[in-house]
Amino acid sequence: MNHVPLLPSEHELLIRLLELPTVGLLEAGADGPRPRLAEAQLAYADAAAELGFTVVHHGAPPPSELERPDVPRVVREAMAEIPDFLECQPSTVLRLGPELPRERTIMFNVHLDTVSGWEPPRYTDRRFHGRGAIDDKGPAVALLAALRTAVDRVPELGRTTGVLIQLVAGEEGGAMGVFGTRPLIEQGFYGRINLFCEPTGSRLLPRSTAAMTARVTVDGLDSIDDRPGGGHNATVLLGYLAQHLAHRLSGRHDGTRVCVAGLRTGPLHNRVYGTGELLLNLAYENTTAGQRLEAALEAEVERGLADFTERFGQVRDFALTADEASGVTAVEWLKRGLPALVDQDDPWARSLLTTRAGLPCVPADEPSFTCDAIWLDGVPGAYTAAFGPGDLDLNHAHAQGEFADARELETYAASVVSLLSHFARATNGRP
Repeated sequence: MNHVPLLPSEHELLIRLLELPTVGLLEAGADGPRPRLAEAQLAYADAAAELGFTVVHHGAPPPSELERPDVPRVVREAMAEIPDFLECQPSTVLRLGPELPRERTIMFNVHLDTVSGWEPPRYTDRRFHGRGAIDDKGPAVALLAALRTAVDRVPELGRTTGVLIQLVAGEEGGAMGVFGTRPLIEQGFYGRINLFCEPTGSRLLPRSTAAMTARVTVDGLDSIDDRPGGGHNATVLLGYLAQHLAHRLSGRHDGTRVCVAGLRTGPLHNRVYGTGELLLNLAYENTTAGQRLEAALEAEVERGLADFTERFGQVRDFALTADEASGVTAVEWLKRGLPALVDQDDPWARSLLTTRAGLPCVPADEPSFTCDAIWLDGVPGAYTAAFGPGDLDLNHAHAQGEFADARELETYAASVVSLLSHFARATNGRP
């Protein structure tokens, strides 16, 4: 079986999910519409109930979950600003059959929150269009199609083999799963095999980067355009640091990637802006690489400031900025200290997934990406990988024109059926 055709009801469910606005509040902002995540989760749970799934958890974690030091600052700030921040972004867990030992359980994680942006959902020429089509509502429905087929073909499912589905919020917008996936993992909602349905071309990706976010700020004096040397020129200083950091950090350490992101000072042409910020997102494949990159960024900001002072110290309109650059510039960490999912040494799981179920792996030299799978790093007896249809770039995830081809969803569903069959009929996770 090389594909599992989606039923008309599954087409309708996917269009319905695409129609429901589920943009997370970190993307929508305090004044944006509240995401209809609970409604989307309920629609999915109703469809899963026809296969025998029941809801075993629905809700958001307590606010104390977000008081930890590794919670991104953007999440803590949103919590303080938006009274119903957690309440309107719940997560749901579905279970097939009774609760079974972890070694006999497989877990699938899908996120139903999306990034901002809107396109009218539609299905034309065997292609679904709309925000979330490939990330992550299309994979969620493809998973349901796979389970529909597997329940009919594999009698062990829901009897001696357990299946969990996490429908989470808080994956997008830089939340890093701290109020969605992480609390569910800590409550024990995971299995021997754990698959995060992110776009990987229906290949296993048993690793996931984590990311930290640095903000370089300049807090100086403004000036008018007729006296450009009378203030601190944050635009020139931060622009110089942006180029310096891009040159010095990119490719510096194996297992890291550097995104020099937004630079903001001001919009007008007739003034010197003395304040501004430069954002950098730094991804890393393991804790050691992350620590090295963190230290390198702080050192290179200092080096860049020294170079700026030397280069612009004798330039009349920038002499004040050069002389006081170190005093008005600071580095803040908006996010750091998160784990990365490192490829696990698990011969039993790898043999089951690749040799028996025939699932291909992403080559070791192909870059990984960041997703909620990081929260299962180092958990004993739990093999974890990203595994989903489509491609983040080719399917325009997070961008205008996002789509999912029905065929790629159906091919992925067939792979999941094979996986479920071999997992249920193997040793139920016992090595």
